[in-house]
Amino acid sequence: MSFLTVGHRGVMGVEPENTLRSFRRAEREGVDQVELDLHLSRDGALVVMHDASVDRTTDGSGLVRDLTLAEIRRLDAGLGERVPVFEEVLDGVTRPIQAEIKDVAAARVLASVLRERDATGRVSVLSFHDEALAEIHALLPEVATVLVAGDLGPDIVPRAQAVGARLVSLDLTRLTLDVVRRCHAAGIAVMAWSVNTPQDWALTRALRLDGAATDLPPALGRDLDAASTAAAR
Repeated sequence: MSFLTVGHRGVMGVEPENTLRSFRRAEREGVDQVELDLHLSRDGALVVMHDASVDRTTDGSGLVRDLTLAEIRRLDAGLGERVPVFEEVLDGVTRPIQAEIKDVAAARVLASVLRERDATGRVSVLSFHDEALAEIHALLPEVATVLVAGDLGPDIVPRAQAVGARLVSLDLTRLTLDVVRRCHAAGIAVMAWSVNTPQDWALTRALRLDGAATDLPPALGRDLDAASTAAAR
């Protein structure tokens, strides 16, 4: 596979994260895919938000699961942006999407939406939670699954294989060449998060990674990397 550049929550370093504004900016900036996070509202909507609560990223408070979609819609997610639902992102951008889910319940709702919207070829599903990925893989085996992990122990390859993942997304600060080699030997591609600084981008090359999730427009990251390389000469 060619190197995959993923806009982390859009381009959250320069736009309000997980908003349509952020996703559209990421698309304009040339990312290959946009990444987002999903939680279920009290009434079962697939709300695009990273945290379990709305406190950090909006002017409201409370857990997503305790709020209705109508209540969440009234919140300001930054620069006047509203919190989107997953279907709006499907309609609002053209790039492939990486959708991160937090639990089995969200997996089931997402599977239903992907089936109804004929989006199984456009959306890959990520999770730190093996059981959520296993549920997606069982319901929609044609959907690409991506295991996300911070703990890079010896079980990373069998964990990925168990949930049908051909790509893992791993913490760059913990990645080693040995981990990458073990994954590649098993036919599993490796991307890292979050890749923002010139040193981060240099490390992706040194580790021979297949992709990176970045908070910044890719061109900005490349410009910083080029400037750093030139200064070192």
